[in-house]
Amino acid sequence: MAKVHPFRAVRPTRDKISLVACRSYQSYTPFERDSRMNYNPYSFLHIINPGYKYQKEIAGEERYKLVRNRYLEFKEDEIFMKDDTPSYYVYKIVNREQESFHGIIAATCAEDYKNNIIKKHEDTLQDREHTFKEYLKTVRFNAEPVLLTYPDNDVIADIISQVIKERPEYEFTTTYRDTHYLWKIDEEKLISDIQQAFSSIDTIYIADGHHRSASSFLLSQEQKETNPKHKGTEPYNFFMSYLIPESNLKIYEFNRLIKDLNGLSKEEFLVQLDEWFRIEKRGLEIPKPSKIHHFSMYLDGDFYSLNLRKTAYKFTNALEELDAQILYQTVLKPILNIKDLRTDTRIQYLHGKNDIAMIKSMVDSGEFKVGFGLFPASIAHVKKIAEEGLTMPPKSTYIEPKLRSAITIYEF
Repeated sequence: MAKVHPFRAVRPTRDKISLVACRSYQSYTPFERDSRMNYNPYSFLHIINPGYKYQKEIAGEERYKLVRNRYLEFKEDEIFMKDDTPSYYVYKIVNREQESFHGIIAATCAEDYKNNIIKKHEDTLQDREHTFKEYLKTVRFNAEPVLLTYPDNDVIADIISQVIKERPEYEFTTTYRDTHYLWKIDEEKLISDIQQAFSSIDTIYIADGHHRSASSFLLSQEQKETNPKHKGTEPYNFFMSYLIPESNLKIYEFNRLIKDLNGLSKEEFLVQLDEWFRIEKRGLEIPKPSKIHHFSMYLDGDFYSLNLRKTAYKFTNALEELDAQILYQTVLKPILNIKDLRTDTRIQYLHGKNDIAMIKSMVDSGEFKVGFGLFPASIAHVKKIAEEGLTMPPKSTYIEPKLRSAITIYEF
């Protein structure tokens, strides 16, 4: 039974939402961040980058305290308001390709993460977990929801369809040409129906936000241990999530670019590849992968089609069927000596929303020696890996929708 609760969101006023909301901090270049902060005093970037005010890089606990201060200033200046009653929030995004995503922003339970009701499919780094836990402990809010996905549910779908017929609280378009909509659900009957519908769902899956989920759980455990009156209903027992039905999730691949051939000549490299793949040279014809276990490769001015030799590679679990893992096990690790996909500087990732021809341009530039195109994983495969308690290699999936920060804020 998934515990998915309404909450009293802190939100920008309607007239300032388009100015406040921002992408995740890491998605901006330093130039982009400075440009937005120079000309937009309402951007949430001013809160999460408080050192900008003093033209100084600030880190650690000092930064966390300043983030808290900036947040309180936004509240004092009435840029933010807090809803009077606990609510669910229907959030819809229509991207520039006119793909539409819709789901519910709510408070999800940290104990569900612990008890594997909220399942993960990626490993987390302990240092990052603890760093972000300390950040959360000081700032005491979530501004970017974790992206979760659940099996399609008719009750929730009907409620969303009913709600979005009304005028939204927010409707704004970004410079990325994505349009965002938000509706508040505070009617008791609808709240009860949504809560009951989620409680009938046995498993919810993390689509994006593994570290944030883990850090929120660590914080809840720490607060529990230091609170002698702990009941389990305190706000620190929950974290903000955007829950989207599985059928509405979009999964792209992450392609791989490698800087060298580990001392091998082109011919030696192709000979070693032949052990694992049927290789077809395609020249300048781009062989975009059309099914699982089919890869494209660009090397020395030519594209190649690579089909896995299933007599050579054996599947023993869901992870070993994943194309990102197959490429690691057959090429990256044994042939190119790339053992740690998180830290090796010889590998770079390019998400599949970019045209595969970009692999060609980046290899032709001389920065990279070889590039590989993959077929995207399905949600069924991601779920199967999670069900088996396995974790995918880093950058196995690029998942949409991508959410804006500070549309709703969860305080604890």
